Parts: sequence; structure tokens; C-alpha cells
Amino acid sequence: MPWWSWILLWVALVALSLLFYVLLGIRLFRQFMATVKDLGAAGEKLGHLAPLQEHAEPEKSGQAPPGSAVFASPTVMRHDYEASTSARREERRRRRVQRKTDRGQPQALGDLDFT
Repeated sequence: MPWWSWILLWVALVALSLLFYVLLGIRLFRQFMATVKDLGAAGEKLGHLAPLQEHAEPEKSGQAPPGSAVFASPTVMRHDYEASTSARREERRRRRVQRKTDRGQPQALGDLDFT
């Protein structure tokens, strides 16, 4: 075999491998663009959905929807925390007074509401 046939053979092999990689890259790019198009269509479809009913219910009762605490100010969250703590404490005190009244037990002075 003459020496130039080896050069021709290697040039052909390199050209075919480059062609293969170019076609593989084009195929991969098209698949990526199809995926991006599908994701865009899904985003458009989800963007037009109405909010869920269970999330709409707490807003009517005065409570914030779940997850809104992330964006609320720390001052508002501190106030809400302290208000709910005092409301729970007052509810426990009221139940304790009622329970002791039902059983005929003496009341603690701290539990009685003199106001």
C-alpha cells in the first residue's frame, strides 16, 4: 500500500467522526429545544390555573395563606406569634376555670378574671 493511502484513510476517519459528532450535537440541540418548548407550554398552562379552594378558605377567615410567612415582615410575624400565644394561654385559663367550677374545686386567684 502506498504511503498516501494511509493519509487518505486517516483523513476519511477523522472526517466521518467529525460528521458524527456534528449530527449528534444537532440532535441533542433539537431535543433540548423541544424540552424547553414543552416546559414553556407547561408554565403557561399552570400560570392560568385558579388558586386551590383550600388556600382561598383561610383568607376569608382572616388567616394568611400557608407559606406567606416567608415574605412577611419580622415585626408582623412577632405580633402574630405573641397574639396567638396569649390567645392560647387565655383559652387554657378559661377551660381550667370551667373545669374547676364543674368539679366544685376552689379557684386559683391567678385564674380568676377580676376585670
